[in-house]
Amino acid sequence: MRIAIAGGGLGGLTLARILHRHGIDAVVYEREASRSARSQGGSLDLHPESGQHALAEAGLTGRFRSEARPEGEELRILDPAGRTLLHHKPQPGSFSGRPEIDRSALRDLLLDSLPSDTVAWGHRLVAATPRPDGGFRLEFHGGHRADCEILIGADGARSIVRSLLTDAKLTYVATLAELSISDVDRRHPDLAELVGPGNLWCVGVSQILAAQRSGDGSLRVAASLREDDRHIGSKRALLDMFDGWDPSLTALIEAGDSAATPRRIEAMPIGTRWASQLGVTLIGDAAHLMPPVGEGANQAMLDAAELARELVANPADPHSAIRAYEHEMFTRTRPIAEISARVHAMMLSPTAAEDIIRFFTARPAEPAPAG
Repeated sequence: MRIAIAGGGLGGLTLARILHRHGIDAVVYEREASRSARSQGGSLDLHPESGQHALAEAGLTGRFRSEARPEGEELRILDPAGRTLLHHKPQPGSFSGRPEIDRSALRDLLLDSLPSDTVAWGHRLVAATPRPDGGFRLEFHGGHRADCEILIGADGARSIVRSLLTDAKLTYVATLAELSISDVDRRHPDLAELVGPGNLWCVGVSQILAAQRSGDGSLRVAASLREDDRHIGSKRALLDMFDGWDPSLTALIEAGDSAATPRRIEAMPIGTRWASQLGVTLIGDAAHLMPPVGEGANQAMLDAAELARELVANPADPHSAIRAYEHEMFTRTRPIAEISARVHAMMLSPTAAEDIIRFFTARPAEPAPAG
């Protein structure tokens, strides 16, 4: 059973690791040239029922706890005048909540757990075509080709594999402008104190200025806007958008090491499903791209764990395994996508500050938005 996983992000690597633990080989085709080819972004919080559960299935709980930062779960919410609206402090040293871990550290943890030849670097998938005798022919940028019997699309928001299963279109959600501040404790101790060990949200009218501490001593700063405006790469343009905010907050923009990187945030239609097809399925953002409120990586890793479980339990009939996985995944992710969309809309509403405080204090049963 030749298994190809398109995409070497957290979902694809988690799937490869769990399959490897059970003696099932897979090849991960990754577009990046190496593990250090680009920045992996800031940190993320791993939820006990999803991301942490998947790492337990991968046999990597110990490694995760050695890298994770429980104190990174701390959250401070301020208004544009710099007044504190909410300050959440986690229990010191506890892993029972949602500890933070740098994306790069988590990806390295997964890569180090796999045989060195599992990931085929520099393989950007450009086409996947069903073969007459079953399976798929994969074509990569540069002309390389490969065949597989089972194809798993873990290739993100603009998945190539997705087109084999559904024509669902992505819709615009928001614009995010990101920048970073390195060595913040030494260079900008006032900003280090402002943000603390975890996440800071400064909530205004239909806009948020957020900052997040990373394990390498840097801050990752992000401005979220409802408008579809990608011409906000300069600090000046961002400062104009946050005109009138307290200078202690806009200092996060001024201290950025370089110009901001604007990014268009999109999502798949809630409840997207497809008719199961022989030998192919999707996990993570390829299957259910959601607004970024802390569920994406967690659900991708849980997808990987549940798909691996089905394939391990039924290796003689992988097609039945895929159908079982898809049924469970569709059922599980729909309500999470609904909550994610509602939370994201709330965070960029004209009454976001009041809505967020009400969310944290009156609806403890729902998952809290994360950094």
